[in-house]
Amino acid sequence: MVSVPGLFLVAIVAGFVGAMSGMGGGVVLIPALTLLGVDIKHAIAVSILSIIATSSGSASAYVRDHITNLKVGMFLEMFTIVGALVGARITLASSPRPLFIAFGAVLLGSWVALLAVGHQTWHVAKQDAVSRWLELEGSYPDKALGEEIYYKGRRAYFGAPAMFGAGMIAGLLGIGAGAVKVLIHDLIMGLPPKVSTTTSNLIIGVTALAGTSVYLAAGLIDPGMAAPVILGVVLGAFLGTRLLVRLTNQAVRRFFLVVLIILAVEMIVRGIRGA
Repeated sequence: MVSVPGLFLVAIVAGFVGAMSGMGGGVVLIPALTLLGVDIKHAIAVSILSIIATSSGSASAYVRDHITNLKVGMFLEMFTIVGALVGARITLASSPRPLFIAFGAVLLGSWVALLAVGHQTWHVAKQDAVSRWLELEGSYPDKALGEEIYYKGRRAYFGAPAMFGAGMIAGLLGIGAGAVKVLIHDLIMGLPPKVSTTTSNLIIGVTALAGTSVYLAAGLIDPGMAAPVILGVVLGAFLGTRLLVRLTNQAVRRFFLVVLIILAVEMIVRGIRGA
């Protein structure tokens, strides 16, 4: 039986990483729980439940600070919810081993793609007709730069189906898939790094709620394990949120790159070893 203090400490770290990177805390939580002897499907179930707490703890603060783009989030949530329901059903019916390897490979490719454009300075790009019709633009006060940043989201017609895939990965592996969501925001839709991360946090919570409903119905969520995990994740998310708003976009991108490569290698290794 995993000790409550141990679960609480692991959850604090998971919440901090999830809030800072926009990925959700499963990147730390699932490997830690399985190393502590928790069955992989139970670990996935409690992880996706904790992601709701991660998103709630950080997304509320980001909305208050006017960084999150609610219109982008609400539009893309429709696709991630359906994807999460599909992904969770697949997990219940099959072994996730090959999917761990495939997901790790996708993240590794995404890391290379993001690194390749990492030297470029973010700028406002021309908006297409669909994104303009959906009003996927906005601004936020950047505390690090001391100025208002204006931006325009684009290519919503590519972002929507890509978000379905991200939602399916989230429901399948219980890790939030924030890495994929941030990349979609950044590379496909052209959002600034801070907006990408904070809007990802908002979408992650709604996606996780959809996936959790499937695992809850299957009886895979242990309330005794979930309670300390949720408390720890909320505390870690609060600490991560306080730090992120004071960093520059470049610092957020560097942090995301580091976490992304760790997650990619971790997933591939665990898949090869049989999760």
